[in-house]
Parts: sequence; C-alpha cells; structure tokens
Amino acid sequence: MTQRSLNIALFGATGMIGTRIAAEAVRRGHRVTALSRHPHASVDGITAKAADLFDAASIAAALPGHDVVASAYGPKQEDAVQVVAAAKALVAGTRQAGLKRLVVVGGAGSLEVAPGKQLVDTEGFPEAYKAQALAHRDALDYLKTVADLDWTFFAPAALIAPGERTGTFRTGVGKLIVDAQGNSKISVEDYAVAFVDALEQDSFVREIATVAY
Repeated sequence: MTQRSLNIALFGATGMIGTRIAAEAVRRGHRVTALSRHPHASVDGITAKAADLFDAASIAAALPGHDVVASAYGPKQEDAVQVVAAAKALVAGTRQAGLKRLVVVGGAGSLEVAPGKQLVDTEGFPEAYKAQALAHRDALDYLKTVADLDWTFFAPAALIAPGERTGTFRTGVGKLIVDAQGNSKISVEDYAVAFVDALEQDSFVREIATVAY
C-alpha cells in the first residue's frame, strides 16, 4: 500500500528535534511548512511561512491546505512555562482551522517509571531539566481535556541526542522504555522516524507515545 503524501504544518522546525522531523518527512515525500514568527527554511525541500505559535488566530490563518499540525517547540529553561500557552494556542488554532490531527513533542518527565509515579518526580531527576519537564506535564494535563482533536503527546526517551538513523527502536504508551541495563535513550534521528510514523499512521491518538532503544 502506498503511503499518501501529507501536508504537514510544523512549528519548531529550526531546533534540534524539529529539523530532524522536517528532514525525515521530506525524505518520505511529504510536504512540510515550517511555521514561525520569523520564517526560515531550515531544511532543504521545505517551505517557510509566518505564524505566531502563541496566537490561535495566527495559527488558524496559516493552516488551510495542511492535513496535520506538528510542534517541536522546545523553549529554554527560563521560558519553560510557555509550553502550556503554546499547547493551548495550538489546540485553539487547529480547531479554528477545522483540522483534527495534532502531534507535539512532549517531555520524558511525564512518562511513568512505576504505577502512578512519573520520571520527573523521581529522586535525582536533573534540576536543569525540571522546569521544562513540569511545563510539559502541565501541557499534557491540558491536552487530556481536549476530546475533539486527535492529539498525540510524543515523549522521547530519557536521553535524546543527535546520532544515527537506524529505524530500529521500540515504541510504547505512557511508560518509560528502558534497555537491559536500565538505560532509556534514543537518537534524534530515530525519534523523528517514530514521530513521522505516527503522523502517517494516525497512531497514538489521545495518548502519551514514547520511543527508545
């Protein structure tokens, strides 16, 4: 079966994860529009268009002609609280544009390591990442109230860094995936593969998806 080509509206396309998502989507023949306040085509083969991630009307105005909305927005530590505002604007803008599918890069801190216990609440969770992790959890709590959109909160492994595209990994829902040594890691390239898989397959609808080796 031939995979249909998607028109993907992508926020955060210039960051570490967003550039890989854009490149992976283009590699598969999809059309990617990088949306930002200062349009910049960070990857060959994509289009850049102006839109404000924190303004629902601006988002809605940029979405006609697209099939799905994706966001790889990842603010700096001091701006972590903005994750929630972005999630709310994305939902409102997607809704106003009449689209249904929204996939966002989430945080591993929201994944469970034991029943009822999330990674961000464990002893030794790095202080440097705590603000972002808590903000992602708040954004997830908001998404859980959204019943009219097919959203996915796609959390990476505990450790995500540039590496190789192997195409070999494990995906799951809600729980931190670890290897035999107890490590949880994924390359940004393989995370992008799994992320685009979810866009193509409409998988993990209203779920906390994750991927790791």
